[in-house]
Amino acid sequence: MVLIAVFGVALLVAVLLSGLAARTVLSTSFLFLAGGALVGNGALGLIHITPDSDIVSVTADLALFAVLFTDGMHVSFPALRRAWKNPARALGLGMPLAFVFMALVTHYLVGLDWTTSFLVGAVLAPTDPVFASAIVGRKEVPARLRQLLNVESGVNDGLALPVVLLLIATAGPMAGAHAEASPSKIGAELALGLVLGIVIPLLVNAIARLPLLGAEPKLQPLLPLATGVTLYALCHLTHANPYLAAFSAGAVLASISPEAKRAFEPLGESLAELAKFAALLVFGALLTPHLFGDLSLGGYVAVVLAIVVIRPASLLLSLVGTRIDRREKLAAAWFGPKGFASVVYGLLVLQSGIPHAQQAYTLIAVYIAFSIVAHSSTDVPVARMFHVNDLVGIPDADDDAEGSPHQQEGDDHART
Repeated sequence: MVLIAVFGVALLVAVLLSGLAARTVLSTSFLFLAGGALVGNGALGLIHITPDSDIVSVTADLALFAVLFTDGMHVSFPALRRAWKNPARALGLGMPLAFVFMALVTHYLVGLDWTTSFLVGAVLAPTDPVFASAIVGRKEVPARLRQLLNVESGVNDGLALPVVLLLIATAGPMAGAHAEASPSKIGAELALGLVLGIVIPLLVNAIARLPLLGAEPKLQPLLPLATGVTLYALCHLTHANPYLAAFSAGAVLASISPEAKRAFEPLGESLAELAKFAALLVFGALLTPHLFGDLSLGGYVAVVLAIVVIRPASLLLSLVGTRIDRREKLAAAWFGPKGFASVVYGLLVLQSGIPHAQQAYTLIAVYIAFSIVAHSSTDVPVARMFHVNDLVGIPDADDDAEGSPHQQEGDDHART
């Protein structure tokens, strides 16, 4: 109950400061992260959470599923067919480059063995646009930049997971659900996740269109929600990959039923925000002074290099020769924030029981914390480069006279 009370107070403070946060480098994401650290074992000790607590893995898992489900709804298949090359370059070249460079830095600066170093690189390969919402959520920002960041972050979670599991299996004996992981099993889980993510929305949509069925207007937002909840449960019952399922389901649902997307969007965004905030609060509670003290100087150098050099250089190399202008390339290169996928995968590493699991997790946790602070506090300044002025979502008088174009698209993302 103390955790619920803390979350309620943090949510109240974040909502009251959200207008200020939308105009400044302050972010509500950082408020929840700092709030969790304040009430955790490392400070006030109001809540007692350890990395192996069930609430940690559950909240991170739910948050990642919710984020990917809503992110999938923002994917436009017609637009993706017209401009698939840039996301493909980021995933096919930029992601592997970042993975390898991070492994090299981890091995030589932190001193981990090669297998564990590549494992750290795989865990930190996924990106999350949640902490760049002023960029990906605004229509003033060029569509190809928003699409690049959204598609890259939505797909790279599923691409990184099998690599993470295989490297855990290679690093040493495992404990838990993935103790018997094999390439065939991991491939089957990914394939099943993709199948469920496509079939379930198609099935629900077909049933909803039967003559005798249909939701009344006030309950229409609950139909996609029910689809997502059912999909989440089925994935865990069948051991299908829930993250690939979530993203594909959101994309399919938005494609086959635009009206369902419109009805669900306000509710979906709010629920995703709540899940993200809860996960950030819980993750923040794990960030104790002891954890930061356990990371070596080489580890901190690796974290800084990863944020300011490895991600930017990897993506810029992958976009060489494209028609994206310099300003868009730099924005895309900078916004490679680590989020809930890396939290979930980092917990898998910690709970696996492999050698050097604790050391790897410490590096991963500090990296995620630094990334959240760095990226969630810089999206507003970068957004202003693209002439995004209405960052709070309140249109000016001219917008009201023209039918509030900002509210028609892009205001669905409150700044996280």
